[in-house]
Amino acid sequence: MLTKDSPLLVTGGAGFIGSHFVLDWFATAGTPLVNLDKLTYAGNLRNLGSVAHKPGYTFVRGDIRDRELVDGLLHTHRPRAIVHLAAESHVDRSLMGPGEFLDTNVHGTFVMLEAARAYWQELEAVDQEQFRFLHVSTDEVYGSLKPGDAPFEETFAFRPNSPYAASKAASDMLVRAWHKSYGLPTVVTNCSNNYGPMQFPEKLLPLVLNRAIHGEPLPIYGDGMQVRDWLYVGDHAAALRVALERGKPGETYNIGGWNEQTNLDTVTMLCALLDEFLPDSPHRPHARLMTSVADRPGHDRRYAINATKAERELGWRPAETFETGLRKTVRWYLDNQAWVEEVTSGAYREWMETNYAGR
Repeated sequence: MLTKDSPLLVTGGAGFIGSHFVLDWFATAGTPLVNLDKLTYAGNLRNLGSVAHKPGYTFVRGDIRDRELVDGLLHTHRPRAIVHLAAESHVDRSLMGPGEFLDTNVHGTFVMLEAARAYWQELEAVDQEQFRFLHVSTDEVYGSLKPGDAPFEETFAFRPNSPYAASKAASDMLVRAWHKSYGLPTVVTNCSNNYGPMQFPEKLLPLVLNRAIHGEPLPIYGDGMQVRDWLYVGDHAAALRVALERGKPGETYNIGGWNEQTNLDTVTMLCALLDEFLPDSPHRPHARLMTSVADRPGHDRRYAINATKAERELGWRPAETFETGLRKTVRWYLDNQAWVEEVTSGAYREWMETNYAGR
């Protein structure tokens, strides 16, 4: 029989959001957790050093597309829930190689759903009621907003504009279908732009931060007026934990930070914090390093999340403002340069050259 002490099976738990979820889980609930991660370039077990030897924590290196492996984990560990975070998640990489995004995000989610369905159908009725499949997705499935448009709500149509967003929209639709067709108790969350400690420096904030520290040009796509709603990753981890416990099967919850910022303003704020924290830097003022580069194809102009439903039904609201979260983030990267050096080795530098050469 499943209980509150039965484990979770988390996919992608060594990634940025996944590792924060695992750390938050052991800091709060503390019940057993099995972490399945392929350890691609974005997965880093160093992020989980503080829980690696905790009772109840199990790490398994493997691929979500490996049905035999997933079936074995479900049979062995008998989890009360699956938290599905594993995904390819960077727009620029999806533009250069969309096939991996379709394979992992669409086919991988299909494999997880089928394995979960087979496992769930064999449970006793009381355990079926308790079981959850929590699918973590993105606001990019909704497409782009114009200035003045209402923020994304859960009822908005999907209008993805990149291979990454399309692959996540497809995975969201699969999850919906498995609930409607088979009764699998699924919950979906769609989040806005995450930021915070331990984020792989291909995303805007850690990329700009790392380059600014070394006095390198800070690439700003186009005019820099793209608007994003920024969500501190610790707040997101807490939201996922609450969605798992309180979310209603078949429902979707938008998770946002109530922090709309243009990319230009965001980078300017980051540079100002570096000026404050590094008063002796030869690169001050760091804002002078900002350099406009050619915009990415199909670049969405504005994202904004209406997180009212999550507040009302889950009782969740972000604890951090963008100012407080950004300050914590910049401080962490400055204090953990060894981590940055480790993850920005050869393969990362090759990708940076490929992505930004000629822009």
